[in-house]
Amino acid sequence: MKNESFNWGIIGGGGIARAFAIGLTELPDAKLLAVASQTPKRLLFMTERFSVPKQYSTYEELIQDPDVDAVYVATTHNFHHDHTRLALEAGKPVLVEKPFTINAAQARNLIELAAEKEVALLEAMWTRFLPAVVRLRQMLAENIIGDVRMVKADFGIRPELTPEHRLLNPKLGGGSLLDLGIYPISFSRMVFGKAPKRVNSQAYIGETGVDEQSSYLLEYEGGRAALLSSTCRMQMPMDATIVGTKGYIYVPEFIHPQELHIYPNNGELVIEKHPHPSSGLQYEAAALMECVREGKLESEVLPLAETLEIMELLDTIREQWGLHYPDEGDDRLLDAETWR
Repeated sequence: MKNESFNWGIIGGGGIARAFAIGLTELPDAKLLAVASQTPKRLLFMTERFSVPKQYSTYEELIQDPDVDAVYVATTHNFHHDHTRLALEAGKPVLVEKPFTINAAQARNLIELAAEKEVALLEAMWTRFLPAVVRLRQMLAENIIGDVRMVKADFGIRPELTPEHRLLNPKLGGGSLLDLGIYPISFSRMVFGKAPKRVNSQAYIGETGVDEQSSYLLEYEGGRAALLSSTCRMQMPMDATIVGTKGYIYVPEFIHPQELHIYPNNGELVIEKHPHPSSGLQYEAAALMECVREGKLESEVLPLAETLEIMELLDTIREQWGLHYPDEGDDRLLDAETWR
């Protein structure tokens, strides 16, 4: 398949599906072959906007299409497990939108199934694959700012929301933690390269029963710490700062950065520019394509064990708040004591 066009199928027709389709246009060896949506207007829009050859009104039809090389799952959080499982059962590699699943038990189930089927599986945490973040990891590996002691990152937005909106709907896995908070939490995991030894968190639970505002203090060995927050009710700077013993790195709009500001101790500011074209989602697509073409079942940039670890941490945080989603199984929080 190395010299052939890679055919993608997208499940879902919302905003993130459209952004992913835009990203695919930046990959000369990728093609959006098929789209499936249960909403006729969205299906028609995707079909016409991106000239998609195949359209399906059911997800099962797309998954069973023998010409689809991989599936991007872009449905709401509560459906990630079921739709990803359908694709894996059919032997299709899957790029599943974050959060990977609603809880760690679901994540573990998918990871075990992917291993059993020997099919590539990857969480679509697009930030990890952007050029600026690739360069950031290189800087940290080169010890440019010395021993990293602290990470600070925030992600807040203020959209106009009705109670039925997915961000506020518990049936759809709503709340700021799974949709927004996962970004600073995953970012911190990438920087420190390990799980925290302790987590303390707090949240404001709104009228619909989900967290509208939350903050997280993650403590690591040797006094290292991450100070993180998220909200779907207030606009906040989407920036991150990584502080080390030799200086610090400021990352503007860390969820999709195009610059890195390096402040060395007793040195001059250095600004590196790492622009990315289009939506930026093409890099995560390219990562899954590389896995499939090279016969890998997971990406070294975001291994499945790390995805599972992050889901376990999200479970722990929600357990501290007593926030459970409808229809979660009894095993939803098996690992909730991990960071007590």
